[in-house]
Amino acid sequence: MENIARALEWIAVGELVLAFLIALAGVARDLRRQASWEATYHDWRSVFGRGILVALEILVAADLIRTVAVQPTLENVGVLGLIVIVRIVLSFSLGVEIDGVLPWRKAELTDRGEGR
Repeated sequence: MENIARALEWIAVGELVLAFLIALAGVARDLRRQASWEATYHDWRSVFGRGILVALEILVAADLIRTVAVQPTLENVGVLGLIVIVRIVLSFSLGVEIDGVLPWRKAELTDRGEGR
């Protein structure tokens, strides 16, 4: 199980690198098309930010496997709880930063035609 958790961590690293490269390719494409810097920057943040979110989810899975299957002590479960809370806050913050709106306001803005 330790090897599976470690493999998931490497997958998360690979996902970050892939997201970075995809975002970079998008920037290059936008620069060739002479898109505005604001639109280019927004696209970069959106693509790379979503890649970070996916990597965080994979890392949570790795931590769960490591804690539950490898070392299920009360101390490790407490540490896992703290890690999950920190990652939830990071995911929430990144989602708001990427979308520019709180999750529960997305439908309201879309209904009024203000969504992206």
